[in-house]
Amino acid sequence: MVEFKNLKVWQRAMDFAEAVYGVTKNFPNDEKFALVGQLKRAVVSVFSNIAEGCRRNTDKELISFLYNARGSCGEVEAQLIFAGRVGYVDDKKVKKLVGECDEISKMISGYIKYLRDKISKDIKTRSNKKEYA
Repeated sequence: MVEFKNLKVWQRAMDFAEAVYGVTKNFPNDEKFALVGQLKRAVVSVFSNIAEGCRRNTDKELISFLYNARGSCGEVEAQLIFAGRVGYVDDKKVKKLVGECDEISKMISGYIKYLRDKISKDIKTRSNKKEYA
C-alpha cells in the first residue's frame, strides 16, 4: 500500500486546492452555492481520489481512482476557464491555475502508466514462474 501523503502528486494537488479555494473568495456571493461549490467539490475530489485509491487493496483499484482524479482535473480546468470568461478571475490567474491543473493531470497520467507497467511486469513474472515450475 502506498502512503498517499508521501506522493508528490497528492501534495501538489493539495496545494492546488488551496490556491483554488483562495481564488473563489473573490467570486460574487450569488455564486456561493453554484460555481464556487462545484469548483470546490471538484478540486477536493482530485486529492481525495488519490488518497482513497492508495488505501485500496490493489494497484488496479488505485488506477481506477487515479482516473477519477484526472477526470476531476478536467472539471476544475473547465470551471476555471468559465470563471475567467465571466470575469470572476483575471486571465493571468486563470492561465496560471489551468497550467498547474494540467501539470497535476500529467503527473496522474504518469503514475497511471507506472502502475500499469508494474501490473504488466508482475503478470509476466508470474507467467514465467509457472512455465518453469
